[in-house]
Amino acid sequence: MSASATVPGHLWIVSAPSGAGKTSLSHGLVRRLIELGVPAAFSVSYTTRAPRPGERDGGHYHFLDAERFAAMADAGEFLEHATVFGQRYGTGSAATERRLAEGCELLLDIDWQGARQIRARRPDARSVFILPPSPAELERRLRARGQDSEQVIAERLRAAREEMKHCREYDALVVNDDFPRALTELTALVLAQRLRRDEQLARHAALLHELLGG
Repeated sequence: MSASATVPGHLWIVSAPSGAGKTSLSHGLVRRLIELGVPAAFSVSYTTRAPRPGERDGGHYHFLDAERFAAMADAGEFLEHATVFGQRYGTGSAATERRLAEGCELLLDIDWQGARQIRARRPDARSVFILPPSPAELERRLRARGQDSEQVIAERLRAAREEMKHCREYDALVVNDDFPRALTELTALVLAQRLRRDEQLARHAALLHELLGG
C-alpha cells in the first residue's frame, strides 16, 4: 500500500456554556479519532486560575501567575486569550502551529471571545458549539458537580445564557442530550472535513499515481 502524505490538520474551536459537556465530549472525540487512526489532540491552554482537585500542570492546563501570563500576551505568544470569571485563559501560538503542521486535528476548548480571535487570525479554523438539551438539564448538571455555591451556580447560569446567544457564529451546532450520539456527530464533522477532495488528493497522491498509471 502506498504511504500517505502528511497534510496539515485542522484547528477545531469547541465552545459551550459551563455544564453542557464540552470537555467530556472533546476528550471523547480525541480518543475516538485516535482509535480510527486519525492524529488528534486536545490543546492545553494557559490560565491564571488555580488548579482544581486532580488537575495536573501541563496536562489539563499550563498554570501561570498573572504576571507571566501578561508577559506572554504582550509578547504575542498567544493565538487568542480572554478573561472568563475573572481569570485569564490563552492558547499558545507556537505549539498550535507545530501540531497542525504534523497533521493533527487540534481541539480548542474556548469561549466565544476566544473563538472570534481565532477566526480573525485563522479563517480556516472550524467551529462547533455544544448546546444543552434544556435549561433545566443545564442547571441539574451544574448542581451535580457539588463544587459551587448557590451564588456561583446562579452566575454560571447567567453566563451560560449570554454564551449561548453567540451559537449562530459557529459552523456547526451539536445538542448534547445523549452523549454517545453527540460524540458520533462530532466525529462525523471531523471526518467529513478530512475527506474533502483537495485534502484527499494531497494525502493520497502516491496512491492516485499508481491507480491512474502516472
